[in-house]
Amino acid sequence: MNARPLRLSTTQADFETRFQQRLHWSADTDAAIEQRVADILADVKARGDAAVLDYTARFDGLQAASMADLELQQADFKAAFDGLPEAQKRALQDAAARIRSYHEAQKKACGESWQYRDADGSLLGQKVTPLDRAGIYVPGGKAAYPSSLLMNAIPAHVAGVGEIIMVVPTPVRGSVATGGAAGGKTAARGERNELVLAAAYVAGVSRAFTIGGAQAVAAMAYGTATVPRVDKITGPGNAYVAAAKRRVFGTVGIDMIAGPSEILVLADGSTPPDWVAMDLFSQAEHDELAQSILLCPDAAYIDAVQAAIDKLLPEMPRRDIIAASLNGRGALIHTRSMQEACAISNRIAPEHLEVSSSEPHTWEPLLIHAGAIFLGAFTSESLGDYCAGPNHVLPTSGTARFSSPLGVYDFQKRSSLIEVSEAGAQTLGQTASVLAHGEGLQAHARAAEMRLRRS
Repeated sequence: MNARPLRLSTTQADFETRFQQRLHWSADTDAAIEQRVADILADVKARGDAAVLDYTARFDGLQAASMADLELQQADFKAAFDGLPEAQKRALQDAAARIRSYHEAQKKACGESWQYRDADGSLLGQKVTPLDRAGIYVPGGKAAYPSSLLMNAIPAHVAGVGEIIMVVPTPVRGSVATGGAAGGKTAARGERNELVLAAAYVAGVSRAFTIGGAQAVAAMAYGTATVPRVDKITGPGNAYVAAAKRRVFGTVGIDMIAGPSEILVLADGSTPPDWVAMDLFSQAEHDELAQSILLCPDAAYIDAVQAAIDKLLPEMPRRDIIAASLNGRGALIHTRSMQEACAISNRIAPEHLEVSSSEPHTWEPLLIHAGAIFLGAFTSESLGDYCAGPNHVLPTSGTARFSSPLGVYDFQKRSSLIEVSEAGAQTLGQTASVLAHGEGLQAHARAAEMRLRRS
């Protein structure tokens, strides 16, 4: 199968129309999914554990007499870790150490309480406190992501969250969730991924349940007799999980509603074309809707990257997905200059932005909208996905214009501190009184006026 990303040039008369068509992606959820999710949420809210058990049997083919059979123990995490090959143990620990170090620095920079006293002795400040309990959704079965567990659990741990609850589906082979029909006698143990359990051990997960889908989101949002109610739910999932997170927002916090994965490469022609082609593949292999775009002022280099795509694609195990992604949503765009490429990048506000240049720090100041910026030819996006340190849970679909990567701050909240002195009340009281009367809120005004000294 051939992969031919759309070739565009900013000098084309119809560039703007074709560019917008290539960027377009609809986040609308199928109405049937929305209705099914609404029914599941309502049922779990009403029946609790019993509903979760029913849906786990129906969708994952996992039969259990009680929720106790679906709860993983700390001993399971440790056994999984102890059973890994040494190379995998080291990789998990090294990645976790870098992720933890980055988020500890983030906490020091923006996650500490502060206060000061002004000239009249009033105290003003901010008190930062962690969430009591966070819920992490980890995709399960054969499509398991230990890296996502590390990226969600470690910043929660660094933030000081009291309890970290993990849900991870473990579907039985041949169940509804894996494309077959559930039936026959099934064991209470499904397709567990040992690397995920080992990552839970390394990251310090408190409790974990082998449940998934909308029912797992509902259990964490509303609480059941067994699953504790959490304050915030983070982590990726399928369309049902995304729809459920959208519906429970307000009852609990959520991280984001993520769209398809994206990579944008700004190249000046100095990086080996094979490297750039593989970086485009690294996002295209996620799914057919993933988007990979190259912006470059060198037309001959774009030709070389296309040649590298043709050469390398047949070697890729997921070549059909990569080809579908590149053909459907990929683009190789010839720009007038690197400056113009930076301006177009800011319009796209990509999830992952690679500055594949011999002088990346020349261009970095021009880049203001991106989930994560990867500077220089040696900084492949895949290093950020696994072990560089910064979080890989990033805003997609242009939302980097107004939102940020997952971080320590997502697992904290801030309370304002105000202690007005007697002297301060004399000045502030008069100001508040005038404004409150102007708004027609006399009780507000009187409350301030009562604290004024009478001459």
